[in-house]
This record gives sequence, C-alpha cells and structure tokens, in this order.
Amino acid sequence: MHPNDDFLSAQELDYDGFRTAMSKDWGWFTPARETNIFASKVRTRRVYGFAAVDLTCNATRLDRTELDIRRDNMEYYYVTVQDTGGSTIIHNDRVVNITAGDVILLDSTRPVTFISPAQDSAKWLGLQVPRQTLASHLGFEPQGGACGRRQAQAARLLCQLAADSVSDTEPACASADNFMGLVVYDLLGALFAPPTPLCSRHNDKLFMRVCGIIKDRFADPDISPHEVAAETGISLRYLQKLFTVRGSTYSKYISSLRLDHAAHLIERHALMKTGQPLSDIAYACGFRDYTYFARGFRRRFGSAPGAAGAGRPR
Repeated sequence: MHPNDDFLSAQELDYDGFRTAMSKDWGWFTPARETNIFASKVRTRRVYGFAAVDLTCNATRLDRTELDIRRDNMEYYYVTVQDTGGSTIIHNDRVVNITAGDVILLDSTRPVTFISPAQDSAKWLGLQVPRQTLASHLGFEPQGGACGRRQAQAARLLCQLAADSVSDTEPACASADNFMGLVVYDLLGALFAPPTPLCSRHNDKLFMRVCGIIKDRFADPDISPHEVAAETGISLRYLQKLFTVRGSTYSKYISSLRLDHAAHLIERHALMKTGQPLSDIAYACGFRDYTYFARGFRRRFGSAPGAAGAGRPR
C-alpha cells in the first residue's frame, strides 16, 4: 500500500502547520523538536464515511500527550496502518513494533508515542472510528494497543479497502457507504476480538436479564432478538455472543421454552380431558406453523405431540 501521486505532491508542512492540519479531525499531536528541519505531509479524506488521513513525518518521535488529550477531548479509536517502513508504538502500557501492512488500534483518550528510525520518514494511514458505535456493533470494547499483523486476512482486506478509497469527495451513494462501514467494523472485530469469549459477573447478569425477558414473552410469536437486545440495552451482536459462549443460540433457547410449555399444556389438557386442539396449543406457545412445532416436539421429546396425552413426554 503506497500513497498516490496526489499525496506525494502535497505541500510540505512545518511543525505548526502539521499540528494545525491534524487538530481538526484527529486531535493534537506533538512531534519531537529536533535539530534537523521538521517536515511532514498530511492529506485528510473520507473512507466509506470515516474520516481518514495519510501522514508522513520525519520526526523520530511523535506523541499524543495528556495535555493534547485534555485540549481536544476526543472520543475515538484511531485505526492506524503502517504504510511503509516500521515504527515502535507505545500505548496503554504496551510496546508494539509494527511494519508495513500491520494495523494497530489506538484509543484517542489515552497517550500514545510513535517512534521511527532516524533515517526513515514514517508513513501511516489512519481511520477515525467512533468508540461507542464500534463497541456496540462488536459487542465488546476493544483495547487500545491491540495489533493485527499483516499476515491476517482481515488486516489485508482492511488495508486494501482504505487504500482503494482515495477520493476527497463524498461518495455518490451514501447507502453503499453505510454497508461498507459495517464491513470495516466487522473486519476490526475479526482483528481485535478477545482471544476467549467474554465471561464475567456483569455478562452473567446481562444473560439472566435476557433470559427473563424471553421467559416473559416467549408466547408472543412476533418477539425478535432485535427487540430483546434493545430492551436489554445491548447490541444484537452482543446478545448473540451471550448465547454463543454458553453453547446455545437465541433460537434454540426460545424454542426450548415454547416446547416445554406446550408439553406441559398437552399433559394438563389430557388429564382434564378438555380435548383442546393441538394446533391451538402450538399457537398459544408462540409457534406460527404447526408442522414446524410437531417436528421440533418430536426431536425434543422423542414422540409426536398427539402421543403425549397419556403423560408428559420424556
């Protein structure tokens, strides 16, 4: 991935010009003041709706300090790609060495230091991603300083998407950008997902709340995982993960509740000899289709619903 001719021909900026060019969308950064003449180039653009920047700087050290953070109060992730050369990045008590094609996630609310060899003019590409939107989409909050190596397919795809989108103007089709933005989020999820599923008392409480909502409303055939997630205050992806880490899915859980309740009603009506149609029981338990209900009942209990009249199936 390399800057195009438009970037190579961009005006060189001095120390103050660099800080001013970066401050509007990216916040304040402080290059080291060295004896040699400071030179940089900054090109800001858009990549599928995200603010993006191409950056080169001959300073051997570039900081985003606590003072810089307080000055702009930005709440973003900076998805940073080493374009050419190599750098050492210090962030969140992590020291990460990156080379061309590597992707590192930086937290705008935490200090960061870029260190480059004196003989190189470091080149980076950055995407600015809203913190809360990304965390809600992924169902977890990535940690600044996490690195995705260029060998990972997600890193290669992300670099390619960013490199191919070099227009300085807004795209003609905003809806297409919305979809491509989701692709970027998913690639970041593939790169920076925790190595093991999230397990904590907080998540256990969330899962219990999810289960409580479903238990109260499983008989409603229109209830959807989107509604349950919204009522819980989490994203759909997060809800799915809560079930996945427990070896289940939303669909399996609600189907199990409905089938268990149907079996209870069938047994009760058989004892009371009310003769209620089985289809009515299925619909009362939230099933829309009797054939689907009967098939699931047989799989779960080993007998057809009509055979359950002599007692609760086992």
